[in-house]
Amino acid sequence: MTNVAVIYYSSTGSTHRLARAAADAAAAEGAEVRLRRVPELAATGRPGSQEHADSVADIPEATLDDLEWADAVLLGSPVHFGLAAPQLMQFINTSSPLSIQGKLLDKAVSAFASGSAEHGGQVTTILALHNAICHWGSVIVATGSADPVLYEKNNGNPYGASTVAGNRPGFIHDENVGAIAYQTRRTIHVAAALKAAAAAPAAA
Repeated sequence: MTNVAVIYYSSTGSTHRLARAAADAAAAEGAEVRLRRVPELAATGRPGSQEHADSVADIPEATLDDLEWADAVLLGSPVHFGLAAPQLMQFINTSSPLSIQGKLLDKAVSAFASGSAEHGGQVTTILALHNAICHWGSVIVATGSADPVLYEKNNGNPYGASTVAGNRPGFIHDENVGAIAYQTRRTIHVAAALKAAAAAPAAA
């Protein structure tokens, strides 16, 4: 069985919906799943932010134990000036005790994003998260362009699933659910292969 941690920050709900879809897809693959949210650092004042915070209060907050436990990790963030949200980066900044000890090596890690505008920074946000994955020594899993779901309207990003939410709190396109599900399955398959390879010498 593959352990999957879906760790995300969401301000008004769009990234949360992608994260929930990823967790559902992982469970459908038979994985053990932890859906974990990164807490708010300060009130954003964005319309819908308080309502969203209240609606997800029952979801556990992410910890370093979730990272260490996972074979596969999916990181989700809204766009903040073309970068990952500072809330998610604050969590990543606490991960050095794991990464320095090599405890994040060879994990399969993928990233997804949401943003208000088309071409508004979803790709750069995902690529910025890829930088952190490199520092962990983990294996970046991109979606690529090899599955039909990625060519559906409102998809098409080969780096990781993303959505254009506009000014609609909690909105994602229906097609994005299929894209994040594909991304999750691909990440699980890479994680399983890495795990099998690591176990092979001991079994020989």
